[in-house]
Amino acid sequence: MTVPGRRSSTFIRLLRSGFTDPSAAARLLDADALASVRADPVLLDALGATADPDLALLGLVRLAEAQPPEELSRLLGTLVSAKPLRDRLLGVLGASEALGDHLARHPRDWHALVTYEAADLHPGLPEFERGLADAHDPVALRVSYRRCLLSIAARDVCGTIDIAQTAAELADLATATLRAALRIASAAAPEDAAQCRLAVIAMGKCGGNELNYVSDVDVIFVGEATGGTDEDKGLQAATRLASHLMRICSETTVEGTIWPVDANLRPEGRNGPLVRTLSSHLAYYQRWAKTWEFQALLKARAVAGDPDLGGQYIKAISPLVWQAAERENFVADVQKMRRRVVDNIPAAQIDRELKLGPGGLRDVEFAVQLLQLVHGRSDHTLHSGSTLDALHALAAGGYVGRADAAQLHDAYRFLRTMEHRIQLYRLRRTHLVPEDEQDLRRLGRSMGLRTEPVAELNKAWRRHASVVRRLHEKLFYRPLLDAVAQLTPGETRLSPRAAGQRLEALGYADPAAALRHLEALASGVTRKAAIQRTLLPVMLGWFADSADPDAGLLGFRKVSDALGKTPWYLRLLRDEGAAAENLARVLSAGRLAPDLLMRAPEAVALLGDPEGLQPRSHEALEQEVLAAVGRAETPEAAVAAARGVRRRELFRTTAADIIRSYGTEDSPAEEDHAALVDQVGAAVSDLTAATVAGALRAAVGSQWGDTLPTRFAVIGVGRFGGHELAYGSDADVLFVHEPREGVDEQEAAKAAQTVIAEMRRLLQLPTADPPLLIDADLRPEGRSGPLVRTLASYAAYYRRWSLTWESQALLRAEPVAGDADLGRRFIELVDPLRYPVEGLGEDAVREIRRLKARMESERMPRGADPTLHTKLGRGGLSDVEWTVQLIQMRHAWAEPGLRTTRTREALAAAHAAGLIPTEEAQILDEAWVLATRVRNAVMLVRGRAGDTFPSEARELAAVGRYLGYAEGTVGEMLDDYRRITRRARAVVDELFYAG
Repeated sequence: MTVPGRRSSTFIRLLRSGFTDPSAAARLLDADALASVRADPVLLDALGATADPDLALLGLVRLAEAQPPEELSRLLGTLVSAKPLRDRLLGVLGASEALGDHLARHPRDWHALVTYEAADLHPGLPEFERGLADAHDPVALRVSYRRCLLSIAARDVCGTIDIAQTAAELADLATATLRAALRIASAAAPEDAAQCRLAVIAMGKCGGNELNYVSDVDVIFVGEATGGTDEDKGLQAATRLASHLMRICSETTVEGTIWPVDANLRPEGRNGPLVRTLSSHLAYYQRWAKTWEFQALLKARAVAGDPDLGGQYIKAISPLVWQAAERENFVADVQKMRRRVVDNIPAAQIDRELKLGPGGLRDVEFAVQLLQLVHGRSDHTLHSGSTLDALHALAAGGYVGRADAAQLHDAYRFLRTMEHRIQLYRLRRTHLVPEDEQDLRRLGRSMGLRTEPVAELNKAWRRHASVVRRLHEKLFYRPLLDAVAQLTPGETRLSPRAAGQRLEALGYADPAAALRHLEALASGVTRKAAIQRTLLPVMLGWFADSADPDAGLLGFRKVSDALGKTPWYLRLLRDEGAAAENLARVLSAGRLAPDLLMRAPEAVALLGDPEGLQPRSHEALEQEVLAAVGRAETPEAAVAAARGVRRRELFRTTAADIIRSYGTEDSPAEEDHAALVDQVGAAVSDLTAATVAGALRAAVGSQWGDTLPTRFAVIGVGRFGGHELAYGSDADVLFVHEPREGVDEQEAAKAAQTVIAEMRRLLQLPTADPPLLIDADLRPEGRSGPLVRTLASYAAYYRRWSLTWESQALLRAEPVAGDADLGRRFIELVDPLRYPVEGLGEDAVREIRRLKARMESERMPRGADPTLHTKLGRGGLSDVEWTVQLIQMRHAWAEPGLRTTRTREALAAAHAAGLIPTEEAQILDEAWVLATRVRNAVMLVRGRAGDTFPSEARELAAVGRYLGYAEGTVGEMLDDYRRITRRARAVVDELFYAG
């Protein structure tokens, strides 16, 4: 019995030794099985040196209690006298609860830890095969496997072997296990074994000699009939053997499981036959295989079964692997696969995901494999299945900078060690960093972090993950600059040919031109070149992540040529983190925004200002335009000044649209696309109104000074009046005037006509800016009617002659420029027409339906696909807008919420009033927003307006990226558009034509 004073001193010593529950530890030390060693200070010190002293002590007591009496004294005597065994045994018990359980079940297996001293030859495949040789059934195989695993874990936790050696030994043990399983399966079915040759090809980490403690072992089976056996019977026999092998390894017995054998990397995956002939494999890979399948084959290694057949398979598929980089969309496919992996991580786990998350192990592996596949075509030194060996070869060949490779090497080793120690605890397949404090403490201590294990672990983990997150820059782009800028004399660099190959593999269509741009930007010893060399690696990555990297790089060179000598430009990109990424996104998203920026390069400054992308109010825009017009000496100079404001503000709007649609590293893509559509429509409409106001001021001032003989107002209609202008929309307007007191009516009319002609002339002066066309075809009598009328003339016309379509056109009438009072009175005049009391009669409703049907049949461009035309096509803008407008004309007299010029507001009001059910309203809204976004995307990408998707592949891909689709998924985008608009058309048929 322990005296109280001694218990107190023991408690303190246990705390100092790292025990977290000294009371429980003291009770365990008092166990009878440890009576002969409990007082030995060597034992307590050794326990305190383990990852989890409490767990190690518990495991030791269980092991001791399970020993026969004669074995117990031997165990404890050796434990105290032999430091290597003590370190190995207690190290394993303190790191692995699962191996502690194994030793408690099989108490003699501790002898396996006596064999391996630090100076001993490390076991390889032959030693592991001998260790499994006596296993003749699945249960015995599991026991033998765990015994071998015990020896690997002991050397691992004691530091006798490093992470690469541990992973290689685990792969060798897996190879030996597959061979033993095949031996057991063949012994159980000797007839099957006699009828076939079966080769087992290891894939993934097992194939790459870098296996985890607990991982699926990926395999592919190749079979052939033997002798005179029929091929089908031979394959059936091979399939039975392969299936039995998988069950032996994967099934759970009283001794647990080994690991799942996964054959899903075979041709056609789960849908394909488990075993194929070599010729069948080759036929599939030559005709049907996807890029990721060749990436997976990079690690293929024959490990079990018939060695000749396995060797033939590896020899046959190797040339196909190293030609994969020449496939169309190779890099896009690799990147898409990586993105899919990240997208499938549950949000609650992504910050703890050590393998698959950003900055995780898979980032390193994918990047190394991509560079291997690109450069391994001509460099056989890169043909390694091991990630670390391949990284070393990439550095030796100059494909990766040595310092960068060393950093990545250290980060990868640290992350793999974390992964191993997490899995070792319970021998469960997991890549999640634990959240429990005790688990984190054990993990940190197992990696040699003892002062503040949890804090030190988190700090080191985040630091290494940060290195890996920069891998895109480090591995893909920095060597390109080393190649073209000739930075460090004597340093190994990529040749221009190799640099061009890398640019081509990364999606640049014209690598030679890209290299010229890089050389122009980064060569030399000037401060400008030095800053560019800092910026370009990251910029290149952002460009490559777009649909048109070449355009992004070319645009960057042009902007840099225009502003490179301006001191603030490069400083802005270097010091304001968001500015550089925003610029890269804008330059590579299409033609419109870069074209605007080339004509106003100083607008780059907007990209670095947190408020720079916020739209300005209509009042502020109009005030600036009118002030600029007032300072001009000629009408032409005045409209040029107004265009300058328009150019800058259009760039502000397009840049904000692109950045919020695509997202950046710090700011993910805008989820509320409807709000973004509304913001763009309002911003472009306000800017158009300000520009029209400027042109009106210039036209009046050129002849009359400040006062026109007649009051004059411009009324926006259509999308202009609805605050829904797209980038390429014309400005639909009506003109109204009212003679001033004492002015002859004919003189007033002539003045109004002259002002309109001058406005149109000024706005149509040649320019490289997007055109601003004023369209007055919605006026009374259309093109046959006078261009401008007095307010009284409008009243007389509408009273006597107005047609239904003219009332419908007035639904979106709103003053945009000129005399505000006259504009207000015009609206008062037309309100009764557009919101008729008691609604529309049936004749008027039939007329609207007839006009809509006629428009559908007559105005659709010849050859256009009606399922993809955003304006006139099925479920497109026209369908939704006419449906909403019909509801407005029928019910706005009784529902004030419907009295709005904005389509989405009117749709929401119709729903709120119970005129449209919830689901139907949502369907129409979704279709309208999507069609509007497509139109905006087409203008952004092509630099000119269009109502349907582009036919050119790169432009279509750019539209897809704007809409949020990953590269290579344009088919999905078109299918989604057709599906959404098809549903909308069904609602239109019900509400507009039948309602």
